[in-house]
Amino acid sequence: MRGPRFDTLAVGAGYGREEAAANQGSIIPPLYLTSSQHFPTADDMGAALSGGSDDWVYTRLGNPTVRYLESVVAALEGYGVDAEVGAAATPSGMAAVTLATSPFLAVDGEGPMNIVASSACYGATFMVFSQRYGRERGVEVRWVRDPSAIDEWASKIDERTRFVYAESPSNPLLDLIDIPAVSRLAHQAGAPFIVDSTLATPALLRPLGMGADIVVQSLGKAAGTSGASLAGAVIARRALTSAVADPAVTDDFAAYLRRGPIRDMGGVLSPFNAFTILSDIRDLRYRVDVMSRSTLTVAEYLQASDRVEEVFYPGLASHPSHALAQDMVLVDSEEDGKAARRYGFVLGFRPVGGAEAAVRILDKFRLIWRANDIGRAKSAATIPAIATHRQVVASASSMATVPDDLIRITVGLEHIDDIIEDIGQALEAA
Repeated sequence: MRGPRFDTLAVGAGYGREEAAANQGSIIPPLYLTSSQHFPTADDMGAALSGGSDDWVYTRLGNPTVRYLESVVAALEGYGVDAEVGAAATPSGMAAVTLATSPFLAVDGEGPMNIVASSACYGATFMVFSQRYGRERGVEVRWVRDPSAIDEWASKIDERTRFVYAESPSNPLLDLIDIPAVSRLAHQAGAPFIVDSTLATPALLRPLGMGADIVVQSLGKAAGTSGASLAGAVIARRALTSAVADPAVTDDFAAYLRRGPIRDMGGVLSPFNAFTILSDIRDLRYRVDVMSRSTLTVAEYLQASDRVEEVFYPGLASHPSHALAQDMVLVDSEEDGKAARRYGFVLGFRPVGGAEAAVRILDKFRLIWRANDIGRAKSAATIPAIATHRQVVASASSMATVPDDLIRITVGLEHIDDIIEDIGQALEAA
């Protein structure tokens, strides 16, 4: 008999009847809105603080509500993965990026180190790598300008590469990475491969099952679709690849983060935020299914419009990553006995008329919100070149291009006809 399916894990992973019995029978994981706990004896306190027991001690060292969320996220990212998987929750997606990467930059006295990263990355990630690591720590940052070119990845990864990093799908052009191929290159050099798959969620893509060592998620996006809280997570397989990191780091990376960097530096997720994300994540697959189907309809509508220059969506045959996108499958869903393909809930398009037209269209939306957010129940749109990716646009020419007239839309749960009507009137009015 196979184990629980994706939806069952989303509803109940990490909190069963034994946990409920310890919480007065509550079938919902309680919100432990407290900073510390009482111990029956000094020995119990000492055991918890030394790691001899799994008691939570103090919320900076771990809180039960946060632990419940970590269990669910690990179960979903590890669904179908032939490896032990752990997760560490963080207060934001960018905290997850930083915590997933910085432990591999420890000085070893062996000479200069480098990191290799896709240039098709989020603006804040670009700042962490180029400014916090590159300028402030002296780490060489090797940007891969064309993430689809495996030869370019191979030319930049070497024995001094501390980690390899990519977004898949990328924000905002939705490019996908050949995860197995890049993973092999990273592992040959003894470096871990880290993937940000926030725009897919584990409902569509699980990089750990394709060779990646670590996944980062911004849980405040589609996983926390209500928009009530920020949160992030680092999810890692056990015994990940690193030629330089201590075995204590690589054996169980998520546990290392909880017991080391998160504890010591205080990058702690609020129990309240964990509770709201837990409430939202239960129906993740269903929401991603609906939003993805609606997004494909919007993409096809835009592609047929004479007021649109170009559409970026991996579900379209015209997108450069369409072939790779055939590996993105909505888990446990079938249509006519075959796995149902889904391509995500974000798209981009360039209108006829350039950047000025993009601004006019954005200002004409009535239903779609003008907001720099992704994966919400409410549809939202932005112009990345003047918002989320301003730093990337202003960077050196080695970075991937973000068109200044690109409008990014994250399609929500409104009726598809209403979304289409709003886009149509905005295109006409502009």
